[in-house]
Amino acid sequence: MSKPNSYILNFEVDKLTDSIINRISGDSFRTEISLITKLDLKTITKSRGWLFDWKYEFEQPSREVYKLTIYDNLEIFQGLISLTVKPDHVYMFLLESAAFNIGKNKLYEGVSGNLVAFACKLSFQRGGDGFVSFESKTNLIDHYVKTLGAYHFGGRLMVLDTIASKRLVDKYFKP
Repeated sequence: MSKPNSYILNFEVDKLTDSIINRISGDSFRTEISLITKLDLKTITKSRGWLFDWKYEFEQPSREVYKLTIYDNLEIFQGLISLTVKPDHVYMFLLESAAFNIGKNKLYEGVSGNLVAFACKLSFQRGGDGFVSFESKTNLIDHYVKTLGAYHFGGRLMVLDTIASKRLVDKYFKP
């Protein structure tokens, strides 16, 4: 079965934080974002609650797959993102929070925002001036406009420009 060249993203940005926040204790945790490894794929499976085929994403030569972890707990992945760095922007293919970070009983807030901010930061670092694009589910277009400052470019295409990206990067990544 062939996989699509593009996905319709349906992540929700629960809260823009400066890290991730434990909903039970209210404690804030520093995060680290790094490329996944082949060994990581053993824990990123549907049987462990992941919805998407991250092995497929990992095997795509034009894509980079990153994991979000808590700084002192690198074995537990809080979320994942698959993206491609293009000459003038970053394109987000997939973004997924760990199963325990989804829904009303989620453990941590700020996971999705953290991953989107990382895509923005990567765009600045790789010459895209912060521009990030992705395809959105129709019912989440207004949500991304309000929470991320994204622009709706027709159809399902969403774009974060330099200003919106700088705001997210400044929120999540302190010098």
